[in-house]
Amino acid sequence: MKSMEAIRAQFPILSRTVNNKPLIYFDNAASTQKPLLVIEALDNYYRQSNSNVHRGVHTLANEATVAYEGVRDQVQNFINASSRSEIIFTRGTTESLNLLAYSFGELLNEGDNIIVSMMEHHSNIVPWQLLAKRKKIEIKVADIHENGELNMEHLISLMDEKTKLVSVAHVSNVLGTINPVKEIIIEAHKRDIPVCLDGAQAIAHVPVDVQALDCDFYVFSGHKMYAPMGIGILYGKEKWLDKMPPYQGGGEMIKNVSFDGTTFNELPYKFEAGTPNVGDALGLGKAIEFMQQFSFTEIMAHEVAMTKKATDILKDTGDITFYGTAEKKVGVVSFLMNNIHPYDAGTFLDKMGIAIRTGTHCAEPLMKHFGIMGTMRASFSIYNTEEELDAFAVAIQTIKSIFE
Repeated sequence: MKSMEAIRAQFPILSRTVNNKPLIYFDNAASTQKPLLVIEALDNYYRQSNSNVHRGVHTLANEATVAYEGVRDQVQNFINASSRSEIIFTRGTTESLNLLAYSFGELLNEGDNIIVSMMEHHSNIVPWQLLAKRKKIEIKVADIHENGELNMEHLISLMDEKTKLVSVAHVSNVLGTINPVKEIIIEAHKRDIPVCLDGAQAIAHVPVDVQALDCDFYVFSGHKMYAPMGIGILYGKEKWLDKMPPYQGGGEMIKNVSFDGTTFNELPYKFEAGTPNVGDALGLGKAIEFMQQFSFTEIMAHEVAMTKKATDILKDTGDITFYGTAEKKVGVVSFLMNNIHPYDAGTFLDKMGIAIRTGTHCAEPLMKHFGIMGTMRASFSIYNTEEELDAFAVAIQTIKSIFE
């Protein structure tokens, strides 16, 4: 792997200070920072090639179209989809799941059910709740074990002849748990049940091969993998995307329009209504290029080491409760400093230049399961260092001494 100095030099924001302290950014599960090649891609597009795509015959439109569609090819290769037609551009994981809940949901009937898990982000709960109200279907919730691992026996027991989809996180944003998604898919497919994986927290941390997984849908956001905010992906097998009606109507998703009716476009454009987010899509392409500097073996080894050291640091301070101690996890440590409110501790950390996340992390049902109001969450990326963790250790000890 490249030297840490060379990696960090690609991220301009990492050289700034916060409250007169060097920035230590441990909030990567919320959003990663952006490397220079991503920032420059946005700047270059708006300076040199800004134009709407697909329908123009002029030079700028052609340049933008070639670049934009090239990113679709990059994403296809990155996740090993079988066809570029299976790659749908969205605004992010949330829109991808809402698209799926609406369009796939149109194939469901009253009395059908969908299975999610206790550890899901709100984005993989609320769209299905809206569908349940609209189509009168049932949502079943798979339990988790106290260490944050999915209760596979319970999940499998929920599957029946009325189950039309299993939708679960590949990696938990709160617990860091890497779910046994291949096993889930195998069990679901034995019963002819399709599976959607929420890959928002996985895409930057573990290898994703949608054909090897054999998942039916995979969704993720660019901003959690070094790309800009406002761009994301819905991967879907063609056999499902062909059956699903469009999510929105407008330009691009049509083939012909008259006042007597409309013929919809072919995949993937059937699901991409309106002017697309070209600039941020180009940023996503450059983020993929950044990630391809490394192997996932290198990425995972680094982030697992960071997670272990952070956990050891917190254990050494005492009076810490951890949430999510699964054997297979990566990049996330959720915890509480006993008798110290997470908001207070997070505020003190910020005064020392350290950015972490506090609160429910958009997973209120999970917090209620553990009987807490929220956690502190430190989450790591390829550019984080052991020296930063040393500073984190000092900061945690300082906070503890203040509140004793």
